[in-house]
Amino acid sequence: MQLPVIIVGGGLGGLATAVRLAAQGRRVILCEQNERVGGKLNLHQADGYTFDTGPSLLTMPWVIRDLFAVAGRRMEDYLCLEQVEPTCRYFWPDGTRFDAWQRLPQLIQEIERISPADVPNFFRFMAHTARIYDAVAGPFLLRPFDGLRELITPTMVRHALRIDALRSVDAAVRSFFRSPYLRQLFNRYATYNGSSPYLSPATFNLIAYIELAEGGWYVRGGMYQLAVALARLATELGVELRVRAPVTEVIVERGLACGVRLADGCLLPAAAVVINADPLYACERLIPGFQREANRLARFDPSYSGVVLFLGVEGDFPQLAHHNIFFSADYSAEFRAIVHERQPALEPTIYVAATCRSDPAHAPPGHMNLFVLVNAPADDGRIDWEAVIPAYRDHIIARLEMMGLSGLRQSIRYSHHWTPRDLARRYNAAFGAIYGLSSNSPLSAFARPPLRVRRVRGLYFVGGGTHPGGGIPLVLLSGQAVTARIVADQPL
Repeated sequence: MQLPVIIVGGGLGGLATAVRLAAQGRRVILCEQNERVGGKLNLHQADGYTFDTGPSLLTMPWVIRDLFAVAGRRMEDYLCLEQVEPTCRYFWPDGTRFDAWQRLPQLIQEIERISPADVPNFFRFMAHTARIYDAVAGPFLLRPFDGLRELITPTMVRHALRIDALRSVDAAVRSFFRSPYLRQLFNRYATYNGSSPYLSPATFNLIAYIELAEGGWYVRGGMYQLAVALARLATELGVELRVRAPVTEVIVERGLACGVRLADGCLLPAAAVVINADPLYACERLIPGFQREANRLARFDPSYSGVVLFLGVEGDFPQLAHHNIFFSADYSAEFRAIVHERQPALEPTIYVAATCRSDPAHAPPGHMNLFVLVNAPADDGRIDWEAVIPAYRDHIIARLEMMGLSGLRQSIRYSHHWTPRDLARRYNAAFGAIYGLSSNSPLSAFARPPLRVRRVRGLYFVGGGTHPGGGIPLVLLSGQAVTARIVADQPL
């Protein structure tokens, strides 16, 4: 019997890798430390309320469709995807509101309503970001690289100026839009990978292009159903899924990854090992002799973390859509606090997801489930989150009430919270960072560890901590890329 490929961690990257390897006839064992797979894409349930706890919006659905097709299956037989309209509803402290519709005529009407002069600017921006996407999709997104030398190809050099890497997201957005509302709205897309729009390269404006050009989607039943579907597919293909099976060590002999040790002492031999976990954590705790690599990763800026409130409320707030953003009045001050001062923002931008708008069963009749997320600094130990969180929770709720959710505090029937420290413990995420390393410089992408570990044969990384980065489609694409490397390294 062939030795299995062992995957450490059952996040989306691990599941995608398991599916692709099994579809090629490989034996696969996936070990997940928690009680269910999904990683950060998970759920929290209590008192009749259901909350998605990780990614809440799906883009590039063709990536999922391709993954099922590799296994000879139809995505539609496992998942029901629905476009969310509007994709997001934005609120400002002065009462301004903006609905980001996916239907172009309605979106243009919204832009014209708040800034008529920016209608042609929007089309210029979309043309510009389309060029960025065309330049980077092949070499960076669809064919993630193992190092700088692999990325620098004649095509990439030819397109160097097109990717707009020498100015910030904010500088590029300001060059297109006059309206301060639209500038803040488009700056927000840098936060999708845990970065500041004032520091991250303008290349990341392609995130806005992808969402606006291809649409934003929701998985019927909750985003966690994506993990359920991939686990079902993996099992059908013969993958052995082990939950509550934490791995404590990758066994390395003579420079070769040849197995893993579980917390119960069990040794599992392997033909190759794929780590779907935070690379810094893995280098510190799982891979012997990799403290130097861990020290190198620790020198780079982590992405920000978050404060999460799970609020079950009685009644209805009709102004809320499925996805909502309540902007701060001073975006730059907010990011100065989070990125430079490493402190919670006094006036934070607040994201609120009410999945009951699309799935009424996510809350009892006459109630709403509000998933509330505020960006927060990575946990470097300077903040005593247990002491800070009660007052900060009340502050967030007060901000929401001030911005239109009157009576929210009195309506709460269930409340729970996570801090950056909780995220670090739950997911072994270094510093509680949600997205691994930040993208706050033009060269930050090259700080991520490569898919193929250089010093150990048969050892690989997959997921948001490696290439091409965080977010559902990119994590799934990393599974495609690492599978290609394993197959090339170890043909059947």
